[in-house]
Amino acid sequence: MASKGLAGGLLPAIAGALFVPGLAPMSAWPSTLLSVAALLYLMHRQSQHSAFLIGWLYGVGLFGAGASWVYVSINVYGQAPPLLAGALTAFFCFGLAILTGLQMAFYRRCSSKLKTPSPLLFAAIWVAFEWLRSWLFTGFPWLYAGYVALDTPGAGWAPVLGVYGLSFIIVGFSGALGCLALSSGSAPRRRWAKTLIWTAVILMGLPLNAVSWTQNTTVPVTAALYQPNISLEKKWDRRHFRTIQQQYIDNSIPHFENVDLVLWPESALPAYRDRIHDYLDQIASLAQKTETTLITGIPTRDESGRYNSIIALGLGTGEYRKQKLVPFGEYVPFEKSLRGLIQFFDLPMSNFIPGPNVPPILSAGTLSVASFICYEVVYPDFVWKGARTAEVLITVSNDSWFGRSMGPLQHLQMARFRALETGRPLLRGTNNGVSAIIDHKGELLVAAPQFEEVVITGEVQPKTGLTPIMRLGSTPTLAFCGLLIFATGIRRRR
Repeated sequence: MASKGLAGGLLPAIAGALFVPGLAPMSAWPSTLLSVAALLYLMHRQSQHSAFLIGWLYGVGLFGAGASWVYVSINVYGQAPPLLAGALTAFFCFGLAILTGLQMAFYRRCSSKLKTPSPLLFAAIWVAFEWLRSWLFTGFPWLYAGYVALDTPGAGWAPVLGVYGLSFIIVGFSGALGCLALSSGSAPRRRWAKTLIWTAVILMGLPLNAVSWTQNTTVPVTAALYQPNISLEKKWDRRHFRTIQQQYIDNSIPHFENVDLVLWPESALPAYRDRIHDYLDQIASLAQKTETTLITGIPTRDESGRYNSIIALGLGTGEYRKQKLVPFGEYVPFEKSLRGLIQFFDLPMSNFIPGPNVPPILSAGTLSVASFICYEVVYPDFVWKGARTAEVLITVSNDSWFGRSMGPLQHLQMARFRALETGRPLLRGTNNGVSAIIDHKGELLVAAPQFEEVVITGEVQPKTGLTPIMRLGSTPTLAFCGLLIFATGIRRRR
């Protein structure tokens, strides 16, 4: 590294940590631009070995700050001692940072023959590694650069290019800013021209945001979302089971006559569906009489295994079983070796298996609903594909595991982005926040306060049609990035 000693090691980590304030809950997007620009600046004229180290330190700062909620899950709810929880969290963040180290080493190798840094190449490799992170080792599609564009002029690109395309634009623009700070290389006028081009690309999102990519279908739908705010300790204590059942009835039934749809959160009732048939039949009958639909998360099982599911009752029909499970929360990798070692490896309902590969569609009367359970909503391609025939998106979650960290608000931001990408309204039901009603532009119409028992109600307009990103998926963006990398590689060999 060009800068030796402690200061030289801290600079990349500080730059990585600066990425996080650009995302929810702060949404200070200039911080992310500065972070990425600083990384490109630090990479200038480094060896490949130094590039890996800079990238790894940057990743430590990025994931250490942005995924700090992992510690809360392990320490508070996994009941691991602080030292052990800290060690496991560090292992998680250091491991993810290896990817950013490889990313920067790869960039340095590809750009070694270039006279000046290339924001285009830098952005292409960034997107390639974001995509890699979405599926490698079950995937961690979190902390993407594109999410900072929400609530900015660039947001209009989301239905066209999706989060990966916006990551390319955000990183490319930030890289151009980084080039401005370099005293060597191309003439200042040329560097400023490149920056202005990237600025123009971002601002093109303004007219794109005015385009109606999807069309209204039926009349608006009214919904009531119940946020019970039940602690995890109480939820899985059998002594409180009847009380919890009654709590849901008391706070939901009064709304049946006034809304079209009632939504409960993920695993709302701490019992398998086959154990509470009478209770569910009673609610379904009431919903049928009032011509409404109840959609709720609930564990289910059959001869093959146990599932984290979501079902529709009353006027609604259908059951969807979660396909993308959260490691340790819903299943335990290397179960024979890890199960029972500490409480974190033996959490309630951590023995699920993935559901079948089918569209996540439920019906709510004549309404077609795409339902995603918790973590599934952060997988862009999965949602784009699953929402093709739906008019409304629903996601249910139990973000209690995040505690009072930034995790629930990051999760909400990604759900808002999925609504914007698909041009469809989204209903988000959670146990303790943030439950929300979101329109087809990703705007919050109603949001529940965190850590309060509350029912929120609102109206959404169902939509049909496909946005460009739903039609094409991430393939064109990834192919474009691949071609840029390939073209640079050919140029490097000459």
